[in-house]
Amino acid sequence: MDIENAKAQMRKGVLEFCILGVLQRGEAYPSDIIAALKEAQLIVVEGTLYPLLTRLKNDGLLNYRWEESNSGPPRKYYAITETGRQFLGELKKTWDDLSYAVSKTQQPQ
Repeated sequence: MDIENAKAQMRKGVLEFCILGVLQRGEAYPSDIIAALKEAQLIVVEGTLYPLLTRLKNDGLLNYRWEESNSGPPRKYYAITETGRQFLGELKKTWDDLSYAVSKTQQPQ
């Protein structure tokens, strides 16, 4: 088994959860989201982020607004919706339960 592939799949599985977590702090421009994820050691590129943002928006978990920029085209800022906050709360509970279960399987008997 390829360990790098397994690691990538694990990170990919929690990326939407992490994006919602970043946006619960306040609205953000995609490069700000990428920076926050990188700071948490989750390396993400724009080509990965934009489809996830679109899917989360289409699911009603995010919305966005346009803001004019002095240095180029308008910028799209994303924010979590109330539905997104509720969904994030459920994901947090699931994550806590899963994390507990995984840690229990890793303890010596």
